[in-house]
Amino acid sequence: MKNLLMAVDRASTWLGQTFAWLIVLLTGLIAWEVFSRYVLNNPHDWTLDAQIMMYGTLFMLAGAYTLAKNGHVRGDVLYGFFEPRTQAWIDLVLYFLFFLPGIVALTWAGWAFAHDSLAIRESTFSATPLPLYPFKFMIPVAGLMLLLQGIVEIVRCIQCIRDGQWPSREEDVEEVDVEKLKQMVKAEDVNVAAAQGAAR
Repeated sequence: MKNLLMAVDRASTWLGQTFAWLIVLLTGLIAWEVFSRYVLNNPHDWTLDAQIMMYGTLFMLAGAYTLAKNGHVRGDVLYGFFEPRTQAWIDLVLYFLFFLPGIVALTWAGWAFAHDSLAIRESTFSATPLPLYPFKFMIPVAGLMLLLQGIVEIVRCIQCIRDGQWPSREEDVEEVDVEKLKQMVKAEDVNVAAAQGAAR
């Protein structure tokens, strides 16, 4: 079971990391358009549409990655003070009440939305139209990945309720090494306490 959970985590991680490169492409496209508009006096009408589609794709496909890393923002300030079993029960109830119905609806409606867009070969409303249907197919893809990752998180909740601790996850790069930061803060606390003791 653990191997299956980690395999889904790795798939979500790969997808998130792969599409994260859209940030580089998006930055390059914006810089090129600014240069083209203000230096070459040659703006392009399609670049805003391309930027919106690239950002939307990145945003949607980062959802499963963020869920796999337990990175979504929690609104409950008390959650962190609960025991792991209590946290797992809260998560489990919320997954069934809100997450699953919402993501199933997103995936279902997204598929119909994308299918209709493909049927009419929908494009953007600009002088140089871009095809819109490939972008709309990202909605059900993102929904399916979120649904798959959500099922993995539900299994993790059940395991935590059974074992009393959260099972392991796929590790990834963090902006801040939280464990080192905790160690540094404890070390500073110890040094401060020692200095205060010596001063007395």
